[in-house]
Amino acid sequence: MLEKSGVELLKVLNVKKYYPITRGLFGREVGVVKAVDGVDLEIARGETLGLVGESGCGKSTLGRVILGLEPPTEGSILFDGQDVSSLRRDELHALRRRMQIIFQDPYSSLNPRQTVGRIIAEGLVIHGIGTAAERKERVRRIMEVVGLRPEQINRYPHEFSGGQRQRIGIARALALHPELVICDEPLSALDVSIQAQVINLLQDLQGEFSLTYLFISHDLSVVRHISNRVAVMYLGQLVELAETEELFKNPGHPYTRSLLNAIPVMDPDRARESRKRKKTGIEAEPGTLPHTCLFQPRCPESMPKCEEGPPKMVEISPGHWVKCLSYGRAEPWAPTH
Repeated sequence: MLEKSGVELLKVLNVKKYYPITRGLFGREVGVVKAVDGVDLEIARGETLGLVGESGCGKSTLGRVILGLEPPTEGSILFDGQDVSSLRRDELHALRRRMQIIFQDPYSSLNPRQTVGRIIAEGLVIHGIGTAAERKERVRRIMEVVGLRPEQINRYPHEFSGGQRQRIGIARALALHPELVICDEPLSALDVSIQAQVINLLQDLQGEFSLTYLFISHDLSVVRHISNRVAVMYLGQLVELAETEELFKNPGHPYTRSLLNAIPVMDPDRARESRKRKKTGIEAEPGTLPHTCLFQPRCPESMPKCEEGPPKMVEISPGHWVKCLSYGRAEPWAPTH
C-alpha cells in the first residue's frame, strides 16, 4: 500500500447534492432528499481513502458528483487545483481522462453487445488516442496486466465469470492511464474467494501506475486492508475521518462503534458484548432529517446536550476528526484552499 505523498490530488469543499421531493399532478416540490450534505474531503496523491457507511448514505452519489457525472447542488470539487464543478463541457471532457470509475456490478456495467476489446478501448476512441492498431495493442497489454488473456479480446461479457468481468471493468478504467480511480463497491457482487484476488490486483496496480483510490464500500474488513485513511458517512454527512488503524482501534463516533460492533466475531463473549452495544431506534426518513445530530434518534449514547444543535467536525487527536457533541464545540475542520 502506498503512503500519502502529502500533496492533495482531490479536495471536496462543502459539497451538497439535493434531490427534490415532488407530489401532485404538477410536481409541486414539497421537500428535498439530502443525499450529500456538506462533505469536506482531501485525498493525497498515491493514497487510498476508504469511504464506508450503510446502503443509501450517499457514498455512490458523492463519487458521481466528484467525477462530474452529476452536478453538485452546492460546493466545489478541486482536482489538481481545477474546480470540476465550474468547467465547461469540453474542459470536463479532457479532465475525465484523469479520473475513472470501477462500477459495483460487473454484470450490468458492461455492454453485452460489445466485445471485450471494444469495451476496454471505448475511452481511447472517445478521446481520440492512438490509431486503431495502437489502441488494440494497448488493450492487449492492459488485459495482461489485469490477469486476462489477450486472445480473449474478441469475446463477449457473457463468456466470462463474475471475477473476470470485474477485471474487464478495471481494465477499462485503467486504459486511459488515470490518476484518480473511484472504486464504487467493486467487490460486493463477487464471491469471497474472488474478492481477495481483486483486492490484491488493485493494490498491485496502484503501485505500478501510481494510482489514487477513493474506495467506496460497506465491508469494513476490506476497507481496513486496502485503505490509508477511512471516512465514515451517515445520511449524507461525514461523521468520522482518521488513519485506518486509529479509526479501528479508537473509534470516536457512536455510529462508527456501531458499525464495528456489527462485524461478526468468533468469540462468544465478545459477540454478547457487541449485541449489548447495538444502535437503537430507526433511521430518519431522508426527507425529514432532524435539525440536531442526525444519528441522535438511533444513538445508544445519546445525551441531553445532543438536542442543542448540529455538531461540528472536531479533531480529537492528530488527524482524527469526529462529528459528535460529546467532544464539545471546538473549531470545525476547515480544509486548506
